[in-house]
This record gives sequence, C-alpha cells and structure tokens, in this order.
Amino acid sequence: MLDPSATTKVSVTVRNNTDTVQRVKTVRISGTALALTFFAYDTTVPFDVAPKSSETRSFPLEPTDLGSQAIGLLPVTVEVIDVQRQTIAEVETTGDVRGSLWSVYGAFGLGVLVLTALSWAGALIALARRRLPANRWQRAMRFLPAGFGTGLIAVISLSVLRLVAPSPAAEIPFILGAAAAAFVLGYVTPHPGGQQPSEMDTVRIQR
Repeated sequence: MLDPSATTKVSVTVRNNTDTVQRVKTVRISGTALALTFFAYDTTVPFDVAPKSSETRSFPLEPTDLGSQAIGLLPVTVEVIDVQRQTIAEVETTGDVRGSLWSVYGAFGLGVLVLTALSWAGALIALARRRLPANRWQRAMRFLPAGFGTGLIAVISLSVLRLVAPSPAAEIPFILGAAAAAFVLGYVTPHPGGQQPSEMDTVRIQR
C-alpha cells in the first residue's frame, strides 16, 4: 500500500549471481498503467553486493505528492540501479495507491469518460437522424471509437475501484472486446435508406 499521508517502509533484497561485485546506488519505485508512467520515486541507497551473495536494505518512502498522481490498483516496478544509472534488476508487483480521484490518473479516466460519451452520443444521434453512411463498414467504423473508449473506461474503473490492476492480460480483452462489440453494432445498424434532406439542402431547394 502506498499512502501519501503515511511513511512506507520499503525493504529490498538483492542477490548477486554473477562473479563480480554489483554496486547499487538507487532504488526506483514507479507505477504505470496503459503504457503510461504516473509516478516514480528514486531513493539513493548505496551498497555493494558481493559475488554469489545477497544484501538487504530498508528505507522509508514518503510519497507526499502521490495523492495528486494516481489512485487505485496499479502495476508497480521496483528497480535497483547502479552507479552508471543502469538497471541491475527489477521486480513487478501491484500497488494499492491511496490517492485522489482528481489525481492525474483519475483525471485521465474522467477525460476518457467524457470523450467516450461524446462518441456514443454522436453515433447514436446520427443513427436516430438516419445520417449514418450507407456503407456497412463505414457505419461500423463510426461506432468503433466509442467501443474502444468503453473498454478503456472499464479498465480504468476496475483499477480505481481496486478490483483489477491494469495489465496486458486485463486490458486487451476489455478493450478489444468492447471495440469489437461496438464495431458489430455499427455494422448491423439499419441502412439509412432515403435520407431526409438537411436544412441547408431545403434552403437551397427553396431558393
């Protein structure tokens, strides 16, 4: 758990399976979702790990600004970095971030929600007014962005509600499934048939 109002104790154990000394300088903890990094903390923890041995170091982490960066379950990567700024090793886990809904991650989700709602509204209004293209494939493509956005909203919502952390195994089925459903929905929509003339067309005819 990563709580911006509390200090988190981090313990890192590094095992050196090589024949040379590994010099650790920094431990980096970062959180990503949908291929975007929403937070990253570098802590200087210098220590050496002798060949064929392991070392453990503990340090406090104070993520005071985390509340404005992320919220919910997120994939977290812990890296140990050497003096040349090269990653020696890393592990992936899931972090429970106790941030704000108005954080960067939360605002990103709200932005996707608004855009998806506008996409659905545009497609459904065009359907109601019989303004969709006559070609089935073009009608399907009109609904595709709305489905894609719906899948993104599902992934982000499950993360914020602390049910499922975003990961390729969770993201791909939701996003592709929602996009495919919207595509099929657009494909099977009825042919617009004889479209009613628009207001501009009516004005031109009257003139």
